[in-house]
Amino acid sequence: MVLIIMGVAGSGKTSVGKMLSEKLGWKYYEGDNYHPKENVEKMSHGIPLNDEDRIPWLLKLRTIIEDALSNGESIILSSSALKEAYRKILKVNDQVKFIYLKGSYELIEARMKMRKDHFMKPGMLKSQFEALEEPADAIAIDIDQPLEKIVENILQKIE
Repeated sequence: MVLIIMGVAGSGKTSVGKMLSEKLGWKYYEGDNYHPKENVEKMSHGIPLNDEDRIPWLLKLRTIIEDALSNGESIILSSSALKEAYRKILKVNDQVKFIYLKGSYELIEARMKMRKDHFMKPGMLKSQFEALEEPADAIAIDIDQPLEKIVENILQKIE
């Protein structure tokens, strides 16, 4: 199985992905680490990515998913996966499940303002919410609760 932890920047994808990885004993892949250098450069200057920017990144993530599935591995991958078209690229088959970390703009903005040394700045959050197409087929998890509770809810829903 592949669990894709998705949501806008600042929703907690990395924290949730790492804790799920520890609980399940599955390898965790931080999707942001696979952005081309040009994408990171754009985002670090406050320039939102467009669909064209994201395609090479999404294809790299798809390769990770395909490799894991072909090797019989279960993994966790974080990716904003904001649009349905992006999720279609990542959904290799029915073994791929999306976990949507859902929260209000105000909550996520407050969290982002507390982060240090991240290329995604709070000023870009608006573009993330504008691009977001909420998934109909994902497991939606309210992020306005402690991290441990979020992970516990996910574990209950995937079993």
